[in-house]
Amino acid sequence: MSEGRSYRFTHTISRLPGETVVKGLRAEDMGDPDAQLFQDQVEAYVAALGEAGVATMTLDPLDDYPDSVFIEDAAVCVGRVAIPMRPGAPTRFGEAKELRSVLESTFDEVLDLDSDGFVDGGDVLLTDTDAFIGLSDRTDEEGFRALGHILADYGYTPRKVVTPADVLHFKSDCGLLDSETIFATGRLADSGCFGGYRLILTPEGEEAAANLIRVNETVFLSAGFPRSEETLSDAGFELQVLDTSEAAKLDGGLSCLSLRFHLG
Repeated sequence: MSEGRSYRFTHTISRLPGETVVKGLRAEDMGDPDAQLFQDQVEAYVAALGEAGVATMTLDPLDDYPDSVFIEDAAVCVGRVAIPMRPGAPTRFGEAKELRSVLESTFDEVLDLDSDGFVDGGDVLLTDTDAFIGLSDRTDEEGFRALGHILADYGYTPRKVVTPADVLHFKSDCGLLDSETIFATGRLADSGCFGGYRLILTPEGEEAAANLIRVNETVFLSAGFPRSEETLSDAGFELQVLDTSEAAKLDGGLSCLSLRFHLG
């Protein structure tokens, strides 16, 4: 098993938002995202990923799928293997099919879930050894079982977690900092789901900062969370702060905007 396989990547895939992104799903109405600003923010995000040492691919918008910019929900990637997901929102059912040709041309294998259950990539946190899969409004027991069965073949121990009721995705409330450390909200940490891991908690009032990503030596953090930035800097992490204001209007964050994987 490769040390750091959970955050050492060689490639990423992202998708630009289209004009229809203003129709994207949201739990709370904070106003429509500005489509052009959203595109600018995704392009800045992709450029920052490239500076972190990965080869980036940016796909054209899918106007038939307003939420398709959140590409992470459509697939889980493990080394040279991609697993298309079955997103749980009806308006997103076709996103994985649209992504399939890209996955087939990029990965050695594309493995399908053997179930009619639902699972969003945003509910899946992979560490070096564990696959945390959160049950949520978008991911069900059958989805957990089917994905866990595949991931077990690649050295992951599936760990089922019940995502807090007012949280859209499991990774809305947590992000991986290194092989042994997770940044998480108090409400998720209180569940006890992260046994065996070192936890750093989000400062009170900055729970949305939990949706961060580590790519090689850089931890990407959304702008607007100064106490989280201080906490993580003091813990020794190299930070890159990015504006994700438009993704946040659709309950999205940093992890949602890319598929990250290692082709080695």
